[in-house]
Amino acid sequence: MPNHFSRHSMLALGALFLSGAQVVSGAQVAQAADGYFLIGYGPRQKALGGAGAADQRDAMALSVNPAGIVGLERQFGLGLTVVNADRGYDTQGPTRVIAPGPVVSGRPWFPVPNGGYIQPIDEKSAWSVVAYANGGINTSYGWGNWHAPRGGLFGGGFTGIDLQQAFMSVGYARRFGTPVGALTLGFAPTVAVQMLNLQGVGVFVPYSSDPYRLSDMDYDWSWGGGVRAGATLAITDRFRLGAAGATPMWMSRLEKYRGIIADSGSFDIPAYLQAGVAYDLLPNLTVMLDWRHIFYSAVPALGNPSNPIFAKSMGTGSGPGFDWTDVDSGAVGAEWRYSPALTLRGGYHYSTNPLRWRSVTVNVLSPIINRHHASVGANWAFTTHSSVDFAFVYAFKNSFTGVEWIPQQPRLPFGGANTLATVTPWVQGFELTLGYNYKWDKGDESVIPTRF
Repeated sequence: MPNHFSRHSMLALGALFLSGAQVVSGAQVAQAADGYFLIGYGPRQKALGGAGAADQRDAMALSVNPAGIVGLERQFGLGLTVVNADRGYDTQGPTRVIAPGPVVSGRPWFPVPNGGYIQPIDEKSAWSVVAYANGGINTSYGWGNWHAPRGGLFGGGFTGIDLQQAFMSVGYARRFGTPVGALTLGFAPTVAVQMLNLQGVGVFVPYSSDPYRLSDMDYDWSWGGGVRAGATLAITDRFRLGAAGATPMWMSRLEKYRGIIADSGSFDIPAYLQAGVAYDLLPNLTVMLDWRHIFYSAVPALGNPSNPIFAKSMGTGSGPGFDWTDVDSGAVGAEWRYSPALTLRGGYHYSTNPLRWRSVTVNVLSPIINRHHASVGANWAFTTHSSVDFAFVYAFKNSFTGVEWIPQQPRLPFGGANTLATVTPWVQGFELTLGYNYKWDKGDESVIPTRF
């Protein structure tokens, strides 16, 4: 065993280096899927609409279900997603807190990289490393969206939020039992990094517990991690079950913004659960159905109510957050392995809305309200070792309307709803993903691919 791993140590280190680079580059997208979690990580997952907890076949398997890496060839994959996200908000009636709409956020284009490597150990076990990113949160509202005294969304000049989150997982999985009826278990310790930049909210100084760490502090970094785990069960040679999940990613505090983020800058990445089934209608045609639940409400910065906002309440343990609910989503996908050279994929993904009607005022900074997504994709193996992937995801336009909320003021001691004005955040967009995959021949111990 030691010799087996040492022969591939250079490749593993290369994969880890790639992973680190991708973590730093991160994603900064406001058009995601389930809140700010992406539909999937890599072109195959995206093309299947996020389904696949019970059926994994590529180098990004660890990012969906750590148990899915057993039985796959030694391989690596690289991918890049380009996201176009249109987002903004409309208003009706005289607003008092935010600039009147319609207002459209700038910076719609974003790149999101991914990469993975799988190394079989024997017939029943394997290890893997992957790097991937969540969609994050990003909006950019210019000075021209006028609100007194200095323009911008809230009257504090240029306004926007840029939250980037990325991950590196190293996992191990083992299968128990015969192929039919086999139970496979996998786990993957995960390192996470996030960056936050928040601008244009300095007008909320009277409501901050630390007004010197509130707004326009440039990027702040946060590090942490958690554990992801998964299982698959082969009921028959055609029917499989899969389940996966992750603990929260416990992150260090964002100290530069402890005056606005609830619990003194604490911003953990929420836990999630995912389960799915896969059935082979034909030997070369597989259909998948998945469900996912994300525990956004357990993170104070995301789940705390966004109103009322009292003097010096921002940044405290019970201070205002984004007021998000947990999110449930469903995905259905199909993969047709038409020939050894061509595989066709398609999917659909539906997600519930994390926003509440009472919280739309603060959530113009993060209009994460996608619901319906359609996806297609393909894989073309142009040699026996190399293939390319393509995926396209379209997020249909969705909006959500609520009343504007006014913070505490001298003449309005407890704040309250501005019943004369409504706010309607909206978002739509698409993703285009390209990927390259390489598979070694069985028994090929070369570190660097030589037979492209």
